[in-house]
Amino acid sequence: MERGTQFIGQSGAFLDAVERASRAAPMARPVLVIGERGTGKELIAERLHRLSTRWDGPLVIMNCAALPETLIEAELFGHEAGAFTGATKARAGRFEEADGGTLFLDELGTLSMGAQERLLRAVEYGEITRIGSSRPIRVDVRIVGATNEDLPAKAARNEFRPDLLDRLSFEVITLPPLRVREGDVEVLAQYFGRRMATELGWEEWPGFAPHVARQLEEYAWPGNVRELRNVVERAVYRWDDWHEPVGHVQFDPFDSPWKPFSPAPVSRTGQVTAPVAADAPTFAAPQELDGVDDLRSAVDAHERAILEHALGKHRWNQRQTAKALGLSYDQLRHAIKKHGLSE
Repeated sequence: MERGTQFIGQSGAFLDAVERASRAAPMARPVLVIGERGTGKELIAERLHRLSTRWDGPLVIMNCAALPETLIEAELFGHEAGAFTGATKARAGRFEEADGGTLFLDELGTLSMGAQERLLRAVEYGEITRIGSSRPIRVDVRIVGATNEDLPAKAARNEFRPDLLDRLSFEVITLPPLRVREGDVEVLAQYFGRRMATELGWEEWPGFAPHVARQLEEYAWPGNVRELRNVVERAVYRWDDWHEPVGHVQFDPFDSPWKPFSPAPVSRTGQVTAPVAADAPTFAAPQELDGVDDLRSAVDAHERAILEHALGKHRWNQRQTAKALGLSYDQLRHAIKKHGLSE
């Protein structure tokens, strides 16, 4: 499946953003795509290009944060031979490569002020000048910029040119983070899980155990869809028995009891602060409780969550789980029966 067709989601916030991109695509105007990391900004840029009249032209992608400041202008606008040390021959820049198509500038907010000034002229007049040359070159390029920064705030701090921001913001598409896309975590997790199961040669897709599905829904997903894909694919590939639902998921791939030791921080009084156990699962703090019954329910829910996490991590090996939790085998069996847990 082509990357550009992987628009998976059903939430209203997500579909509204996709619809706005579809409406803006035929317009030969600049578009800004705003969103947190992993929300799919490049996919929206590709959609803007494929649904435009420039669909058969080039789509040139440049990550502005991946290049040192001294090379960004040469990369964007090209250079003539001898323009600077190491420029042994003339080279066309990304604007010339994208002539007749779309230029996607990712991490736009990292551009230097000098590059922003030259970009402003290119957007306003359709002309660029190679470094080391005095002859302007006409280009027909549509600009799509993307960032996870607050550009109006940067402009107010004189860190981004307000006039360039005005030129680029004909349309602004803000992508919702995964944590607010109601129902999309389950849809995406099933999609990535099925795809990974097919890649591994599983004969069928068993889905996720209920406690794993609940953990996926409750997680905040700071890395959004990209993080979800990694977490799901890692959980599936580590799960050996495709006859049983995937029963364990690890959100932090660096979480290990054997990871390199970090010295404990020392307070101003000279006391060593106790480190937090790396392997301990984290749970949301309960809401304000009202009475003994609420307290008992909250404790039971917390205990059940710890049991589910530990059982899934140890693949329902009850003796290993009991050892990890500091319980006897009989105590663990009693807890499993108490909470109605089963494989």
